[in-house]
Amino acid sequence: QVQLVESGGGLVQPGGSLRLSCAASGSMFGIDTMGWYRQAPGKQRELVATIASGGSTNYADSVKGRFTISRENNKNTVYLQMNSLKPEDTAVYYCAARRTGTTQYQYWGQGTQVTVSS
Repeated sequence: QVQLVESGGGLVQPGGSLRLSCAASGSMFGIDTMGWYRQAPGKQRELVATIASGGSTNYADSVKGRFTISRENNKNTVYLQMNSLKPEDTAVYYCAARRTGTTQYQYWGQGTQVTVSS
């Protein structure tokens, strides 16, 4: 089993920045891709960004150029640096992890709220 704990959410004004962290623990052997997803009220959960163990990244078009995903494998931690935040970025952000050779994420964190408002 793998446990994921997110932190770093909060209230920020439009144009501001936040950095989310996701600390993973447990049986990390075979964990390859980790990602960030978000879900706004009344909307479906959507992909924000993913990062593979080798460092390759993928971003949703809506966050490209504003968000950066990174990971420290020796610390089992993934980060999401969010800059130039917009009100439409308001959502609960979830960290997820999946094992090599699978297409679905097996592990999810509890989520952290990000609110962008003046």
